[in-house]
Amino acid sequence: MDNKTYDEFPLYLVLFCIVINISIYIVGAYLIAPLGKTFIALYLLYCLWMEIRVLIMSCRDCYYYGKLCAFGRGRICSLLFKKGSPERFTMKKITRIHLIPYFLVSLIPLVIGGFYLVQSFTWLRLSFILVLVIIAFPVTGFMRGSISCKFCRQKGMGCPAVQLFDKNAHSA
Repeated sequence: MDNKTYDEFPLYLVLFCIVINISIYIVGAYLIAPLGKTFIALYLLYCLWMEIRVLIMSCRDCYYYGKLCAFGRGRICSLLFKKGSPERFTMKKITRIHLIPYFLVSLIPLVIGGFYLVQSFTWLRLSFILVLVIIAFPVTGFMRGSISCKFCRQKGMGCPAVQLFDKNAHSA
């Protein structure tokens, strides 16, 4: 069972992963809301930019290009961008520094939410901060470890994320 991979992920898993990602963006926007609509728009544009960045830098070259990956990005990418090179995907090297822009999607709203929580405590704001912490870290970790990476066919072909996070992984 450990060697099982999906040629295309089941729709229910894809929807789960998409809902988690969109939830992070929505909760983040709520926590940024005290700064005003302009900052909400800038934050959501940043989230969109991160999604487009993933499509261009990874999904174009991934095995799942044109297919349903765990996040649905393979299909979306094929509608927006030309197919890249699967060999380029396996040659990529990423470090923890490359992940900083992705962590900022959650950290920026957490810092802003924390600041406003100290300025004007509300249970609702505290609840949203806790929800964001939970979905951005343990739930996303579960989603990647138990769903997306666990059943990913690209992992066996070579994936820089596996090489970064799984010290026992072998390069394909």
